[in-house]
Amino acid sequence: MEILTYNTISFLFLYFFVSVLCQNGSDISPISSPSPFGVSTQQLIFKDRRLAVVYPVIQAFKATITEDPLNRTGNWVGGDICNYTGFYCDNPPDNLSAIALAGIDFNGFLLGAPTLEGFIDKLPDLAIFHANSNKFAGSIPDVSQLKYFYELDVSNNVHAGTFPMTVIGVKDLSFLDIRFNLFSGSVPPEIFNQALEVLFINNNDFTAKLPENFGSTPVRYLTLANNKLTGSIPRGIGNLNMTLIEVLLLNNKLTGCLPYEVGFLKELKLFDVEDNLLTGPLPCSLSCLDKIELLNLANNLFYWEVPEELCALVNLENLTLSGNYFTKVGPACRKLIKNGILDMTQNCVPDLPHQRSLLECTEFYLKYIRFCPYPETYKIIPCKDGYHHHWEGSKAKTMKAPVTYKTLSRHKF
Repeated sequence: MEILTYNTISFLFLYFFVSVLCQNGSDISPISSPSPFGVSTQQLIFKDRRLAVVYPVIQAFKATITEDPLNRTGNWVGGDICNYTGFYCDNPPDNLSAIALAGIDFNGFLLGAPTLEGFIDKLPDLAIFHANSNKFAGSIPDVSQLKYFYELDVSNNVHAGTFPMTVIGVKDLSFLDIRFNLFSGSVPPEIFNQALEVLFINNNDFTAKLPENFGSTPVRYLTLANNKLTGSIPRGIGNLNMTLIEVLLLNNKLTGCLPYEVGFLKELKLFDVEDNLLTGPLPCSLSCLDKIELLNLANNLFYWEVPEELCALVNLENLTLSGNYFTKVGPACRKLIKNGILDMTQNCVPDLPHQRSLLECTEFYLKYIRFCPYPETYKIIPCKDGYHHHWEGSKAKTMKAPVTYKTLSRHKF
């Protein structure tokens, strides 16, 4: 009778025992207590112990999901985590024979959850997390302890509060996309000290000035558009001369003059500052942007003449200067107008069509003109001996859509 009782107790104990069998050698990973997250106590088989570790984390997160209209979580059951929709496995750098959860792609899943905390920050081998177009809220988790992590995309969600300081100091972070959320306040200078290649923070509610160390990150693609950023463009932008390819600063409240140092950006292909309050003459150093394809300075307060050297750049495919107060364009610029490359509408050039009225132009030059600091730099062409030109004019080309313009859409680009 005693033996029967003992066996019965043993059987009942094993019934509530989660036996996790790993097919990685003879390793067995028993979880000997019920999960605090209410994870099912069925017998599971995992390809690797690392997957056994993240299983309860995934299931706990699944339990918090409030919306799943596409049933993306429908197959998040059982031990085959690598075949869960949106989950991707790979061999981790520290053990190429192991199998670990390396990436998550929830783009367009339309999932809703009150927070991501306790989820991605508890996945020790995670390198990439993309979750564009969901309804995730709360704070951005601290992923600084994830030793392989380098890409974070939580764009087009409902995250709110100040800039997520939890991303500051993530050693290998190279891609950060937090556009189309509800973040507000200032952009911390620390983010520009990181070795980012991509930084997309457009379409939030960021205010305050661009920090002076704006040019300290080796960023290649930078989008700060559609916020409420103020102040001038820091002269330190010239420090990005070896890396910056595209930058969008349009639709903010930037003031001051274009710094001469913009002309140092020899890799730059796209520069857009439309719809700000920038002013002054255009620095002739812009004619050193040998690779520039699209330059948009529309709807600002720029004045005087358009540098002929700028209009002679060989790779220029679209130059938009409309909605300013320029008074003069030379032969090279007029050829660009004729070829449909240069837009000079709504300026103050007397013999061009679709210009501002004489009264409006006179009022601006009498009341609102502002002079720039370092005026001696505005006629300097630092690459004067080597700039390329096409004085015979250009033909319109079929442009490949720039990378950063795609970030102005809410969805995955």
